[in-house]
Amino acid sequence: MLALGFGSQPAYANQETNLARYTDAGGYQELWVPSSMGDIKVQVRWASRGGTASLYLLDGLRARNDRNAWSFETNAMDQFARDNLTLVMPVGGQSSFYSDWYNKSNFNNQQGTYKWETFLTSELPTYLSRFGVDRTISGIMGPSMGGTAAMTLAAYHRDQFRFAGSLSGYLNTSAIGMREAIRVSMLDAGGFNSDAMWGFPWDEAWLRNDPFVSASQMRGLSMYVSTGNGLPGQFDHPRTPVDYFNTATGMGLEFLSFAQTMAYRIRMTTLGIDATFRFNSGIHSWPYWSAELWKARPQILTALNAW
Repeated sequence: MLALGFGSQPAYANQETNLARYTDAGGYQELWVPSSMGDIKVQVRWASRGGTASLYLLDGLRARNDRNAWSFETNAMDQFARDNLTLVMPVGGQSSFYSDWYNKSNFNNQQGTYKWETFLTSELPTYLSRFGVDRTISGIMGPSMGGTAAMTLAAYHRDQFRFAGSLSGYLNTSAIGMREAIRVSMLDAGGFNSDAMWGFPWDEAWLRNDPFVSASQMRGLSMYVSTGNGLPGQFDHPRTPVDYFNTATGMGLEFLSFAQTMAYRIRMTTLGIDATFRFNSGIHSWPYWSAELWKARPQILTALNAW
């Protein structure tokens, strides 16, 4: 298993007492991190001044196996280039909701069972600690599926995360119709079977992975929650039939996130829990999430003491 330094020779990651970092503080590196799922690629932009805090940036439903979309759909690394914060961008996990699944999916001949919660909250932070990254000074954020997962993981791993952010996430996954919507979405994104993920619709795993249900566990955590209203905004300029189709799809997805985020805000208000909520114009797409990351940056750096 190799940990590849950007533009350099590889470092052997299985030499646990002699892990190499071939970039200076603020540099970029690609690591291959051992896990129960096999070696997972993780893109890392190290803290500019050797700080110990980190921000995990999760991907969306259609996560690719070669790069985390934050690294090419946005300028996330440039946004934090001068900050004392390590960006951690795991690669892969399409349709996973970054959770520990019951079984491997039988619809697409998946080779192994997803164990993303274990990876993100145990295997990866343990590995990064050997580079001086403190597992107890972390934030987690993501769009869409990644936003749902970020809020869930933060709720159950308060010893690790001091900040959680959802950008157009679905924050009530056990609501009426959501199980069916998730099933259809996962079939479309890689042919995954949601029964292999959280069991049948009445299984308790659906409730455990619902941010609305675990909302009371977020008390005292710094949170940034944003969504668009589903109406085309500043980044939407469709010209071709494909553009119009994608815009229409993005409108529907974002309106659903808008409705669920509104419900989540009411839930938080009822519980007396503070969080930053932002409701904007726009659809379900990366330019809006990149802009929201920049707006959230001061809150992230403050929560993680990473200025």
